[in-house]
Amino acid sequence: MNYKFSHKLDGLKPSAIREILKYSSKSDVIPFSAGNPPSEAFPINDIQKITNDILKNKPVAALQYGVSEGYEKLRNYLKEDLSNRFDINCDSDVIIVSGAQQAIDLVTRTFCNCGDVVICENPTFIGAITAFKSNNVNLVGVNLENNGVDVEKLEKAFKQNPNAKIFYTIPNFQNPTGITTSEEKRACIYNLAKKYGVIVLEDNPYGDLRFDDEDINPIKSLDDEGIVIYVGSFSKIFSPGLRVGYISANNKITQKLVILKQANDVHTNLLSQITVFDFLTKYDIKAHINKLKKLYKHKYDLMNNCINKYIKGYKLNYIKPKGGLFIWLELPESIDMLDFCNKAIKDHSVALIPGNVFYIGQNIKSNAFRANYSAPSDSQIECGIKIIGNMLK
Repeated sequence: MNYKFSHKLDGLKPSAIREILKYSSKSDVIPFSAGNPPSEAFPINDIQKITNDILKNKPVAALQYGVSEGYEKLRNYLKEDLSNRFDINCDSDVIIVSGAQQAIDLVTRTFCNCGDVVICENPTFIGAITAFKSNNVNLVGVNLENNGVDVEKLEKAFKQNPNAKIFYTIPNFQNPTGITTSEEKRACIYNLAKKYGVIVLEDNPYGDLRFDDEDINPIKSLDDEGIVIYVGSFSKIFSPGLRVGYISANNKITQKLVILKQANDVHTNLLSQITVFDFLTKYDIKAHINKLKKLYKHKYDLMNNCINKYIKGYKLNYIKPKGGLFIWLELPESIDMLDFCNKAIKDHSVALIPGNVFYIGQNIKSNAFRANYSAPSDSQIECGIKIIGNMLK
């Protein structure tokens, strides 16, 4: 049969990261391409105790339908936490979503018609690019500087695209570059968005994983007009498989988001929501996050030292992140990065993500790759960086 697929699929391709991750799942592959926590990051025993208790003492609450806004106790906890930590309150509401990926999709469908513009940092999270493209919007990329988006070019993009509806940003340890947006630039982003009437979609999956320097308040903490939509997630600090994230936004916005969520999946998995809530309220979440920070600081330091040891002497440029999961390495311009990554996986079993897949318009030439230090073991980190050094030779 000649299938007539929706035009929404035009131009969409399988995620390059997911394709490479097929290789990463093999036991003999060094998974620099991953973006997931290592096995030792999961509080497995605690999760077993929590789920056993839920299914023993309140099974119906976890197994029955729930409201689309999310588990009320978890929502109230997050409202209080955001208010206490970042002074996010005013007219904001919180809804629970099935991971930050769903949040990006719901926000796009809420605000964008076919042909509207979404402005993104360039490069940016490939999952967000896919979500935007699946909703038939036009993407405009704005280059990053060492302390965040180039605000002069951002204003230029706002001026040139009066039908821009959303600016998407990852201010903390940006995926893929590891860049953190400075406090000054966060204020500039907010003021420009207010000036030009653009929604700021602030994605913060890595903010709790800062292992150096002081925390910087989110852009949402500046929001006195309800134009910032803040997205948080438990994927990187608890479990990606449970698929629990949340949105903090003006209640007029959340009312529309809930309507779309009802059509999408009715509600986020209730057993997962209650499990997250019980862990937050019955266990020491601060101690758990501190454990993760120490773990990732160790892994980052190891990768950084190995880069200096095995790739020293080459024209190598990278920003040293203060947290998160990734290092973005730019190699000499003469190197064909797609060819380099293909050889790394096929000849040496080292899985890398070529930089071009993170750019708006993936045909762009990039001499960079993203390396993840959370998933590989210590021995894999040293072995993998050594292999990359030998490949450069």
